[in-house]
Amino acid sequence: MTRLCLPADYPRIRRVGSFDELVNTPFADGVNALCWERPLAGDFGEVVEALAAGEGITSLDESTLRALPVGAAGKAAVGIMLKDMKMLEHCGLMPELNCIRNYLRDDEPGVVRTDVYSFHADRATVEADTYLCTYHGPASEILRNEEARRHIDIPATRAALLEEYDGDDDEGFAEYLAELCYDLHYAAAPQAKPIGLGLGNLWRIAVAYPGCPVPPCVHRAPDNLPGLPPRLLLIS
Repeated sequence: MTRLCLPADYPRIRRVGSFDELVNTPFADGVNALCWERPLAGDFGEVVEALAAGEGITSLDESTLRALPVGAAGKAAVGIMLKDMKMLEHCGLMPELNCIRNYLRDDEPGVVRTDVYSFHADRATVEADTYLCTYHGPASEILRNEEARRHIDIPATRAALLEEYDGDDDEGFAEYLAELCYDLHYAAAPQAKPIGLGLGNLWRIAVAYPGCPVPPCVHRAPDNLPGLPPRLLLIS
C-alpha cells in the first residue's frame, strides 16, 4: 500500500503513531480527524473474492472470516481485521465489519439527499466518535470544513425545504430538519478537493454532539462506480 498523502496545509487532520494515541488524543484546536497510518500486510482482495458477496452489504463475523478458503496472505488479512475489531471492542465500542458492494440510495432524493454518498456529519446525543478503516476497494472521503456548507444554510435550498415543510421558519421547522437529518448534509464548494482516507489506515473522526469542542468531520462513502471492487470496511 502506498503512503497516504495528506495535505500539509490542512491543520484539522493529525497523524498518530499507535492505536493508544488514536484513542486517547483529545480533539482540540480545531483538529477533528486523527489518522493512524499503517502499511498492512495480507491479501484483502483474496478475502473479498472468497466471500463472493452479493449486492448490498454483507456483515462479517469471526466465524465467517475464519472459515474462508484463503491462503496464507488471505489469513493474514483476516487476522488484521479481527485484531482491529477486538481492539475497538476492548474500548467499549461495537465495531462492524462489512463487505459492501453498494449502499441504499434515496429512492426519491427530494431537495436534499440524505444517503451516505452525500457529504454528511455523524451525530450523537452524548460524547462519541466515529472510527473507520477501509481495507479494500474505494476509500471514504473527507471534505474540508472550510469547503463545506450545510444544505439548509443555502437560501434556495432552505426555501425549497420550507415549501416541503409547509410552515414557518421557526423552531418547528428546525426540529423537522433535524428529524429528517437535513441539517447533517453538506454541499461541497465548487473548487473543493475531497481528501481520500486511503487503505489500511484507521481513522477517528469527530461527531456532532452537545459540547463537542471541534466542528464535526464532514465525510462520505465513495460512489460505487461500475468496475470498482467491493469495499471491506470497519466502522464503529
